This record gives sequence, structure tokens and C-alpha cells, in this order.
Amino acid sequence: MAPRTARVERITKETQITVELAVDGSGTRHLDTPLPFLSHMLDALARHGLFDLAVTARGDLEIDGHHTVEDLGLVLGQAFRDALGDKAGIARYGWATLPMDETMVTVAVDFSGRPAFVWNVAGLEGKWIGGFDCELAKEFFSAFATRAEANVHVLLHYGGNPHHVIEVTFKAFAKALDQATRVDPRTLGAVPSTKGTLTT
Repeated sequence: MAPRTARVERITKETQITVELAVDGSGTRHLDTPLPFLSHMLDALARHGLFDLAVTARGDLEIDGHHTVEDLGLVLGQAFRDALGDKAGIARYGWATLPMDETMVTVAVDFSGRPAFVWNVAGLEGKWIGGFDCELAKEFFSAFATRAEANVHVLLHYGGNPHHVIEVTFKAFAKALDQATRVDPRTLGAVPSTKGTLTT
């Protein structure tokens, strides 16, 4: 099987972002973003999904973190889309329900070729973790779903600590991505769709 890797760069007047991804990795991480909590979440994503991930990001934080977080979601989504190619042989679906102390979250992913995003998470409005606006977590996952052309559904079952809610969401997302991107040898390399394609 050819290496499932991608390198994506996005340069605009608002952000400059480069992502290098190896889907079949070991969790190696090289992260350089201007938002420490965002770097912490990407660290969790790579570590728990066992993806090799290198990220360099700069953005107009003098305005706020919105452009940086959203654009990083776009670039990472594009990296997964590129690395998976025609998606032949992948499991396609992935889901995980994880606890973190008082919090429990489910994330489900479908690399269907159709972007859809559902965010059933309450309680982050107006909350901050260090210099990170908690409402930007939603923007990250929405952007990922759009550019990866995937369904991403996030459900907060219960929990109140914003740090726990966002962190366990990233960890559940990592586990769901790992499951969905795995190659299932039983498919004999077929695309997992009755249409025969997941790219159009």
C-alpha cells in the first residue's frame, strides 16, 4: 500500500498554515501554533489517533484567534482528504465515546464525500481557556468537515468544565478518525460505498 501522506499549505492575508500528515503513523508530533491550547489539542489528536502530524501556523491574533483556528481546521481536513485519496479499502466510519472526569462526549465520523456537521455541545459560550476562545472549537470541527468532505457529529452527553469538554472532544475525534481511516483487509481494496465512489 502506498504511503497515505499529505502536505497542505494555505497562505492568505489572515493566516499562513502548513500541515504535514501521515495517516499510518505512530503519533509523532511537531506543533508550532500561536495558541498554546490549540497546540495542546493537536498534540492530543496526533497522540490518540496515532497520526504523524507537523503543523506550522501563524495568524492575525491581533484581531482574534478565529481565522487561525478555522483555517487550521480547513487545512487539516484537506490533508486527510488528500492522504486518503479514493478511500479504497478504508473502514469509512468511525466513532468513539470517551470520558474525562465528569465529562462524556461522543464523536462520529463518516468519510462519505459529503460535508455535514452537527455540534450538539452546550455551555462553551463566552468561556475562555487561557487565550483560547472556547467557541472556536466548533469552528475548527466545522471547517474540518467541510474540507475533508466528511460527516462529523459531536455530542456532549454531560459535563461542565470547558477544558475537559474540548479536550475529550479532540481525543474522541482522534479515536474516531483512527477507526474510520483504517484499511480493512476484508474489503479487498474496494471503495466502501454502494455507489462505487466516495469522491464525487
